[in-house]
This record gives sequence, structure tokens and C-alpha cells, in this order.
Amino acid sequence: MSAVRVAVLIINYRTYDALDRCLTSLAPFTSDTDEVVVVDWQSDAAQREAIARRHQGVRLIARQDNLGFSAGVNLAAAATSAPVLLLLNPDTEVEGPIVRALGGWLEAHADCGVVGPRVVNVDGTVQPSARRFPGLSTVFGGRSTWLTRRFPNNWFSRHNLLQGADSPGGDAPAGRKADWVAGSCFATRRDVFERLGGLDESFFMYWEDADYCRRAGALGLHCHYLPTSTVRHTGGLSSALNVVPSIRAFHRSAFHLYWKYAGLGRVFAPVVWLGLMARAEVKVALRGR
Repeated sequence: MSAVRVAVLIINYRTYDALDRCLTSLAPFTSDTDEVVVVDWQSDAAQREAIARRHQGVRLIARQDNLGFSAGVNLAAAATSAPVLLLLNPDTEVEGPIVRALGGWLEAHADCGVVGPRVVNVDGTVQPSARRFPGLSTVFGGRSTWLTRRFPNNWFSRHNLLQGADSPGGDAPAGRKADWVAGSCFATRRDVFERLGGLDESFFMYWEDADYCRRAGALGLHCHYLPTSTVRHTGGLSSALNVVPSIRAFHRSAFHLYWKYAGLGRVFAPVVWLGLMARAEVKVALRGR
């Protein structure tokens, strides 16, 4: 098993109970040479100190502002030195030695820039964390579309969500290449991270993971989905604190990703913008019911 050192980077926003569970689950699978850093946006002193007492090997970076997920990851990475960086959401719980497994995979596969584990929901079902880059088919077969929820085996969803050979949410034990893997948990080499200038901070939250994987691909490196390692992901705890702004931020970031890579396709930007904003407001209205 690889002995490569890993820096675990966690960005917390007012989810201390979940963070405590995350760090507790992580502790058995880190070594003394690994680093665990938490950037704590809009930090609550009492709760932060409680976390520090319970997890004394963890470095907490307390901030009273909130510059977003990407900026937090870049800040945490700058505070560490390990050759592998593992992004881990505070609302995840580690189920097995993902630190060694993901670090070891990157060490053994020089052509891999990003590797992500199997991500499961609280009920044990598989989250579609390995995907194709967004395109027209994503409108119908994205992770959260009506068609995917109602008819998960449809062609659009099977095309976009890459976990299984036949259906989204399935599992491919040998793993597979993917266009991108979700930032709730993925590992990348520090040299790749530094060549790319870290995460793009123009993405405040959402879609920065797809952007990072796309930029890694431009270096000739692929992303890999490794289902032999698992994390359990509750999802949405931080966004639940600001539901409406989070919905709108998701769709604004989706448009930002489109604009960044559309090239001549930018001619359709008004249609894409209006479609995304309309979708956001429908979701806001449904939340208000």
C-alpha cells in the first residue's frame, strides 16, 4: 500500500456536527505524516474550539469572511506540503482507507490527474459522482433532472452518469475513466494542482470540480472513478442554510462553466442564460411551497 503523504482539505461553513463526524471517520485512515486542514468560513469560536479539542491533529484556519469553496481549497492547499491533495466535504464520512487508496492510485498512474471514490447517499444508494462534461443531453439526463429521477435507465441519464454500464447509480467494480468526478471527494497531485493554479476562484461554489477536471484534461491527464473506495455523503447541509441563494448560485455557476468553454457556442448564450435562470426560479418556487 502506498505510503505517499496526503493533505486532506476540508472547507467548512457552519456545519460543525457534520464536520465532527467527518473527522472522526477520517482519523483511522490517516497517518502521522498526513496533513488535515479545515478552512472554517464565518467561524464560530466556541464550536471551532470544541472541534479543535476533539481532533487535536487537525489544523483549523478560522476566517470571519466567506470567499467560497474554490478559494477555501486554494487557501488550505497553500497551508500544506504533501504531494497529494484530497478534497473532502465536511458532510462526508469515510468508509475505508480512501486516503491511501486514492493517493496510491495517483502514485501508480502518472497519466491520471484526478481520482474520485464511490460516493453513496445516507441510504446506501450510489450518487452519480462520475460524469460526462455538461452538454445538451445533460438538460434531460443530468443528475437532478426529472427524467433521471423518474426513469433512471433512460439513454440520456446513462450517457451522462457513468457509474454503471447500464444505469446511473450502478457500480463498475474495476473503475473507469470519466470526464469529471465530484468535488465532494477527489484526490489530485499537488504538481497538477499548482500547474493549473488551483481551483478557479471565479466559481464561488458549484461546478468548480468539473472545471478543474476539464483543465487537467487539457494537460493530457484523465480523471478516474475508483469504486473500491467509498465515502458516504449527506449533501446539501451548507446550502440548506441559504437555500434560495444556493439554487441561484448553482445555475449561475453552470452558466459560467458554459461560457468559459463554449467557444463559438457563445452565440447561444442568451438562450442558455434564460433557460438556466428560468430553471432556477422554478426550483425556488417549488421550494417555497
